[in-house]
Amino acid sequence: MQARVRQQESYTAADYYELPEETRVELIRGVFYDQAAPSRIHQRILSELHIMIGSYIRSRGGSCHVYPAPFAVELHTDGADTVVEPDISVVCDRSKLTERGCSGAPDWIIEIVSPGNPSRDYIEKLKLYAGAGVREYWIVDPRSEEVFVYWLAEERFRLEAYSFQDKIRAGIYEDLEINFADIAEQIKF
Repeated sequence: MQARVRQQESYTAADYYELPEETRVELIRGVFYDQAAPSRIHQRILSELHIMIGSYIRSRGGSCHVYPAPFAVELHTDGADTVVEPDISVVCDRSKLTERGCSGAPDWIIEIVSPGNPSRDYIEKLKLYAGAGVREYWIVDPRSEEVFVYWLAEERFRLEAYSFQDKIRAGIYEDLEINFADIAEQIKF
């Protein structure tokens, strides 16, 4: 679903940050896109992943930070016209963290597909994240119960596909595995 917030040729990050706090949009290449309220299943998956990743980082005394949406990520800082709000952002370089969110590419992004905008996650954001240097990008699709994991290698993403019955190892960590069977069990109630 595409919708402009105001009638104008192109918008910038400055326009994004001037919006009222309760406005749920993303700015992609100068165009505002409405963000629909996520479903209960979407939020449950988000919560489970946030807890698992955050607990892992905390237990290891890691320097990375995990942020659930809404969390503003300005992928490029030079005349930015793109500010996204990934479902989960893992940022390991503290110098990228600002009062507003993240300025630069997070190390790991997870998007949970919503029925109203699958092409944005599968196509548009995939290109944006690869171009910005995101090291790892997961697309979690609750409808098909699949997880697509992209690792950045030589400026291109490599893909591996999994189901909600698999354990998936996070590429940015050597020993973090997310058991999607556990998540699938949690979201059934």
